[in-house]
Amino acid sequence: MFKPTADGIRLVVRLTPKAGANAIRSRALEADGTPVLKVSVTAVPENGKANTALIALLAKAWKLPKSTFSIVSGTTDRRKTVQISGDPAILIPHITGILPP
Repeated sequence: MFKPTADGIRLVVRLTPKAGANAIRSRALEADGTPVLKVSVTAVPENGKANTALIALLAKAWKLPKSTFSIVSGTTDRRKTVQISGDPAILIPHITGILPP
């Protein structure tokens, strides 16, 4: 699910905007076999509001600063690649322990 990089990890997220609640829903496999984290936010997908809500939700859930998160691809798509800056050896076990099944 996580891809280590030189300065952190990357994670593919399947985002559902305009949902009933902000929540990290589940892990899943896309049709092409890519593992994704399904997340929903109440924000609308305009002017980056849903992306901002996604970063705020992940930062709060994983107790990491919002400044460590960035969306590196898919800013206007439901499928996004999120970069989390930091040491992969610390980030992966920290986040994995908090993820839903």
